Amino acid sequence: MKNNTRPLGRVAALLKWLPASAFSLCGLTISGLAQADDAALVKRGEYLAGAADCIACHTSNKAAPFAGGVPFELPFGTIYSTNITPDSTHGIGALSDADFISAVREGKSKDGKRLYPAMPYTSYTQLSDDDVLAIRAYLRTVAPVNKSAPANALSFPFNQRWAMVFWNLFNFSSGRFKPDPARSADWNRGAYLVGALGHCQECHTPRNFMQGLSSKSLAGAQLGNWTAYNITSDGNGGVGGWTDAELTSYLRDGVAPGKANAAGPMAEVVQNSTRFLTPADLKAMVIYLRTVPAQGDGATQPRYSWGSTIQSVTALRNRPLTVLGTGGTADGRTLYNANCASCHGWPGTGVGGSDPGAYPSLLHNTAVGAANADNLTMVVLRGVSRRTNAGHVAMPAFAGELSDSEVATLVNFVTTQFGNPSGTTTAEKVAKMR
Repeated sequence: MKNNTRPLGRVAALLKWLPASAFSLCGLTISGLAQADDAALVKRGEYLAGAADCIACHTSNKAAPFAGGVPFELPFGTIYSTNITPDSTHGIGALSDADFISAVREGKSKDGKRLYPAMPYTSYTQLSDDDVLAIRAYLRTVAPVNKSAPANALSFPFNQRWAMVFWNLFNFSSGRFKPDPARSADWNRGAYLVGALGHCQECHTPRNFMQGLSSKSLAGAQLGNWTAYNITSDGNGGVGGWTDAELTSYLRDGVAPGKANAAGPMAEVVQNSTRFLTPADLKAMVIYLRTVPAQGDGATQPRYSWGSTIQSVTALRNRPLTVLGTGGTADGRTLYNANCASCHGWPGTGVGGSDPGAYPSLLHNTAVGAANADNLTMVVLRGVSRRTNAGHVAMPAFAGELSDSEVATLVNFVTTQFGNPSGTTTAEKVAKMR
């Protein structure tokens, strides 16, 4: 089947051999056709760059988008993202299209050195030539930034790039996406979006001892202090119990009422990427996720199934302040009443119902019902900031307001009262997570 995605480009290529006078009667110019084609290519590239969430990993300063410098904390050191603005010295301005394709899909720099897999070329290898070059066309239009990214700080032997040859031997397989003829066009589009452009497995798949992707695709993984949850079709550990509408709402707005609210890295994905996807592409992703083989993670019930409300206001109010320990730390009930109840309600049921900007219920909430309290702890420490098409969702950070002991006490109260009692933490762990 012929590729009909760029008709103006082919027309311009054919017509450039004709004399300009041939177009005078209809008022057309070859340059006009070419410019129209270029504009369409750039617009498509902008959409694809958004779907790939390039800006999240390559922007440390919002005033200089795509200039790199974002740190990736790994078990063996820190890697910084590169400058991908069109600057010819520190960016990608001097790269040929072939150089750019090689870097994106094969993890090879212009000088032949291997890139570190913080750049998800292990997923981007599936991208088509057309999509990679469309992204390149868009990046040519962003403001160039004449600044290099900080030098990586890796311990030996991980600072030896030549060793990446062996890493790739065990953890990388080059190859383009191949549609499954037995599946629908929507399913194949979803597989491409999830597995290639969106590279969801890079966060949601457990890593092996070499930090390569394991065979348990999308079964959930730890990202520093955050947990990227299981998004396979498993009914307990994954999203098998979510409706299509809930999955769509979560990808578009960062909220599935009665189940989950995006925070941390996932809030950034929603803000920078998935909220801009077309309804057709969101539908395709949902269709594909429905078929991802279930991976159990030991969960006996869904994370969102936990929780019971506080039945009486007197359980929180009109009781004397309780102080724990020599440091004078209030108990969880008092901390919740002072810091959380005004937004989440004294019964923990939230305010605003199913509105995308509502203060979420703590009952039937995946962060509160998880087997570990990492995400809840990080939300208390860092807060939430998520811009969506429906508006800005925000929760204040309490890292500067509460001590390590108070954060642990508050988190343990919330999980015990409203969620999974096994999801507890300690002041020592909170201190490390700060």
